[in-house]
Amino acid sequence: MKWIHQLSANLDQPADVIGSKAFGLVTLLRLGLPVPPGFVIGADACREFLHKGQFPDGLEDELAAVETQAPVSVRSGSEVSMPGMMNTVLNVSGHLKEAIIKVFQSWNTPRARTYRALNDIPDDLGTAVTVQKMVFGNRDDHSGSGVAFSRNPNTGEPVPYGDVLFGHQGDAVVSGTHPTSPLTALTGEPAVWEGLLDGLRRIENHYRDACYVEFTFESGELWFLQVRPGRFVGRAAIRLAVDLVDEKTISQGEAVDRVSTRDVANANTPRIVATDVLARGTGASPGVAAGKIVTTSDEAANTPGPVILVRPETSPLDMHGLAAAAGVVTARGGPTSHAAVVARSMGKPAVVGVTDLSVEDAAINVNGQRIPAGTVISIDGTSGTVVAGHAEVETAADDEYLARFVGWAAIPPPIR
Repeated sequence: MKWIHQLSANLDQPADVIGSKAFGLVTLLRLGLPVPPGFVIGADACREFLHKGQFPDGLEDELAAVETQAPVSVRSGSEVSMPGMMNTVLNVSGHLKEAIIKVFQSWNTPRARTYRALNDIPDDLGTAVTVQKMVFGNRDDHSGSGVAFSRNPNTGEPVPYGDVLFGHQGDAVVSGTHPTSPLTALTGEPAVWEGLLDGLRRIENHYRDACYVEFTFESGELWFLQVRPGRFVGRAAIRLAVDLVDEKTISQGEAVDRVSTRDVANANTPRIVATDVLARGTGASPGVAAGKIVTTSDEAANTPGPVILVRPETSPLDMHGLAAAAGVVTARGGPTSHAAVVARSMGKPAVVGVTDLSVEDAAINVNGQRIPAGTVISIDGTSGTVVAGHAEVETAADDEYLARFVGWAAIPPPIR
């Protein structure tokens, strides 16, 4: 077939053809890990659709010839990962061509364009589309969905880290609309827990790097839905690199190549010396930021000076606000929610899951105290602290990982 490629361990197509998502699924299949069956429509079909405004010749016939086990999920997957920026259509039982078109069209949504501009991603890549048999995290009491890192992305510590949500599909995990449980809650589902740990070990061994996965389990059966390298930054990147050398996974030279000068410069993450604490949540992206409260992304993008975006939760529609803000606070969501993932990728502090927080149009309510928009607050994305005004800040002490790495790299340590 010209446009469609069956997902299998034998599929030999690069990421610029089948997208990073499908490329990762092929990797999972080659590692012997469970992946829902399906197929991928190459990014060249999207480019032709965007150019002509209609399905490329032959694609509809190819779709008719492919056997699908309905219902299916229809997901985007460009060569360069753009998490949450394009449309996903779930539970498609008939509405397939239309679902694919919806994903194609989402390449040019404002949020996707903003993300590409921020990350220097070319506008002409287009997106592949992955179609897979649905697995249901809301099937019963032994079903759920989650997101996992093989190591802690905030510290680099070699322990699995993430969120799980029983009885729900994966979109509920990353949206932040539902309170999640830590990954260790899966110990109550031993087969799923052991399968996840085994998968993370296999993937790390393959990438020789930390990894990130999305997964669903249906009636106690685990399925992997997405994988990519962990993309750690700052002190976490340094800890990861040093640990991988100690584990004899990479050489010292490889460790130096993997860590950027920006990571070293940001290694001594500042911390707030908490005095007037307004609220506490979960630190989801390290660092300290201060700014005026804004409660909408439009305000964040149009208010001069540093601002802190405070939302019930964020979604891809908030990309312009997240890009403009110095930091973000959400009332809901965990450390792998949309706000946390995007803030971490941008190197901005984030505090999520502030349970005593509610958001109005022009104010926030914290522990019964109403604070008008425009008030200055400071946030600590390590401790999860939110304080009034410009907080006093101290710099974290050097640690053994930074000292060892600096020795290998023969570069001066960051100025404290």
